[in-house]
Amino acid sequence: MGDTFIRHIELLGYEKRFFPSQHYVYMFLVKWNDLSEKVVYRRFTEIYEFHKALKEMFPIESGDINIENRIIPHLPAPKWFDGQRSTENRQGTLAEYCYTLINLPHKISRCLHVVNFFKVRHDDMNPVTDSQIKKPEVFLLPKDSKKNPTDITGPIVLQTYRAIADYEKSSTSEMSLKAGDMVDVVEKSENGWWFCQLKNKRGWVPAAYLEPMDGPDESEEQEPNYAGEAYMVWKSYTAVEEDELTLKEGDTIEVIHKLLDGWWVIRKDETTGYYPAMYLQKAGEVNISVKNEQRNRSAPPRRSTIRNVKSIHKQGRKQISQETYRRNSKKYIQNQRNMRGNSQNKANVIVEKNEPEGNKSKAQPAVPPRPSKDLILNRCTESTRKKIL
Repeated sequence: MGDTFIRHIELLGYEKRFFPSQHYVYMFLVKWNDLSEKVVYRRFTEIYEFHKALKEMFPIESGDINIENRIIPHLPAPKWFDGQRSTENRQGTLAEYCYTLINLPHKISRCLHVVNFFKVRHDDMNPVTDSQIKKPEVFLLPKDSKKNPTDITGPIVLQTYRAIADYEKSSTSEMSLKAGDMVDVVEKSENGWWFCQLKNKRGWVPAAYLEPMDGPDESEEQEPNYAGEAYMVWKSYTAVEEDELTLKEGDTIEVIHKLLDGWWVIRKDETTGYYPAMYLQKAGEVNISVKNEQRNRSAPPRRSTIRNVKSIHKQGRKQISQETYRRNSKKYIQNQRNMRGNSQNKANVIVEKNEPEGNKSKAQPAVPPRPSKDLILNRCTESTRKKIL
């Protein structure tokens, strides 16, 4: 028995693949003892062969000697042909099997047979595909129902994040954290509040207090968009820090960078600064339910205001200075003005050139000279020649 073991296996759903021929594979989220998380894909025939081998390794626990001693869960044999309906209906049984398997005594749940079967393979990272065949169809196992999977574009995976500092909740809907706590993120909201679970506790946590296990999370953020996206302020805010903006309800602004901690970089005229995302709404949209839900909540803390940060990463997040935002924003605005000015000048030049030509009278085409008598007699038809004789 090695040091590596699996702490949790979750069935995400299944995939319908079309290469080299149509078949189905189940998707599993495997969480390891080193806090890493991997998604692996297995056919049911593979799972059943793994199950048979496990029973042979532990005949007492499989009930082969005495049925009353059986603790290894049952697993039905694969059908001669597994279609989508059987693949879909088997998900509940398979999810329960994985849960029971990992909660068996360590000599079984942490044996090399189990560890090796769920290790990431080369085809898990690079599945065999054919550009001429349509892409796999992915079906997610819903949390509230095991019988009606929903067709989606990809698996939804609960990511594990780590608290970088202590956080004390300020309302009953929030959850307190201690530095180093590991939480599963259930929902990531744009407003900077993430809904997390920690053992048997659930609640909202500021995204600024969380970091992913594999490195800084700036890769999740969008790149700055200096063209700007039109938004409207639905709740006033008075700036506390120098790089924030004070705005009133009803002001129109442009969002140029959406950040994970819920503090977006916005542009008002030619001025840029931070503003709480939860106090903004897209221009032309009215979402009363969201307003009512957030009206009594305060903006989440900014990353820059957190004290006593204890990150496990040597390299911190790459931050863009406010001066860079201002400079690039002004540069974009100036370029747009120059482009509009150039297009206007070109239009004026074209009009000026066309005006003199329009005023000139068009020259009439010249009347060709009448052919001579000798030319008509030599080149024209008999009927034409008779007319001049």
